[in-house]
Amino acid sequence: MKNKKIMTFGFTSVALSISLLFSSTLFAKDSLTKKESTEVSRLEALSKFTKVLGIVQKYDVDKVTLEELIDKALKGMMENLDAHSNYLTQKDYKRLQVQTNGEFGGLGITVGMKEGALTVISPIDGTPAAKAGLKAGDIILKINDKSTLSMTIDEAVSLMRGKVGAPIDLTIVRKGESKPLSVHIVRAIIKIESVHSKMVGNNILYIRIASFDKKVVKGVTEAIKKKRAVTKGIILDLRNNPGGLLDQAVGTVDLFVNNGIIVSQKGRRKVETKEYSAHASKTITDVPMVVLVNGGSASASEIVSGALQDHKRAVLVGEKTFGKGSVQVVLPITKTEAIKLTIARYYLPSGRTIQAVGVTPDIKVLPGELKTYKNEFAIKEADLKKHLQKELEKVDGKKSTTKEDKKDKKDIITPKMLNKDLQLKEGVDIIKALIITKG
Repeated sequence: MKNKKIMTFGFTSVALSISLLFSSTLFAKDSLTKKESTEVSRLEALSKFTKVLGIVQKYDVDKVTLEELIDKALKGMMENLDAHSNYLTQKDYKRLQVQTNGEFGGLGITVGMKEGALTVISPIDGTPAAKAGLKAGDIILKINDKSTLSMTIDEAVSLMRGKVGAPIDLTIVRKGESKPLSVHIVRAIIKIESVHSKMVGNNILYIRIASFDKKVVKGVTEAIKKKRAVTKGIILDLRNNPGGLLDQAVGTVDLFVNNGIIVSQKGRRKVETKEYSAHASKTITDVPMVVLVNGGSASASEIVSGALQDHKRAVLVGEKTFGKGSVQVVLPITKTEAIKLTIARYYLPSGRTIQAVGVTPDIKVLPGELKTYKNEFAIKEADLKKHLQKELEKVDGKKSTTKEDKKDKKDIITPKMLNKDLQLKEGVDIIKALIITKG
């Protein structure tokens, strides 16, 4: 009986081994079939593409060369992937290199596609576009006499760039306006001061970042260290900041956050999937913070504001950001041509995406001006005490000049300036409350 059990078990083991071997063979066969099927599908797709090229070249009403058809096909393929991917012809690639390495005449705006329309992401501080009154969210209908309908971002940028001093007219649609507006701008060399700072009162440091160029982390660090002794709160203004370099965005957050993920980048391939973390050794301040954002805050500025929000490090004030959270790279395909391809998306520390969603502020504040009214008839005890002093000043013909009057005001944001910027004023009020709470 015992031997029978052993024989039965042995038979079962052999049967199981044969079964597994047979299954493995079938699995290998299935895998091979799938691989062959994929290759067949690939060849069929290429054959279809070649056939269409031949038909168009033979029967199209206009004579078109094979090279022209290939360029059009590549352009159409890249544009249909997403709003930021495109095929760069020799002319486009050269223009991109000029943009990256040299000076050019432009308007000073960053544009993007939003719901199929060419939209101003933000005008850059101090540029012709900002001086002409262009605003984040403006939709560009025409560039001179050319409609932007079905126009790519690169085509639009190409038309807006030109010789320094050359004029250009944009037709725009603006929220709240009943009809399109015409904006006349004269091109200039675009020079950007990426970081500047001022004081609000005696203890609040205001830092404005216009764009994330290669000097931002250094500029912000210097601004903080210069006023470290008196600073009890910081306002970081990222409104109308179109973004820039990822390493500068990560470095900026690292100045304020001790540890944890700042942003993650996820793509199809392992090489495009990365995480960027904060380091305690790089953190230089822990004072309360407010970050100002709006619809012109995009890309790198969304990474900074979103990371600081997720880490509970700052209060976000303003309006919802633009929503560009994708990563593009330029990949050369010949010596003179390239493609710009979206290879990954950014994700904030909490895991939420920026792409097409943006960052929602903690406290929504629309742009505007605070209207104030002064009661000319109100008299306080202090006014009565100074009555004689005021009379003497009238006799003397002028007020005595104090050291405070002589003080240079260019690095100070005055109460009058605050009243003209409702979002900034709200940010200052919140910082004051946080300072009091922190003690």
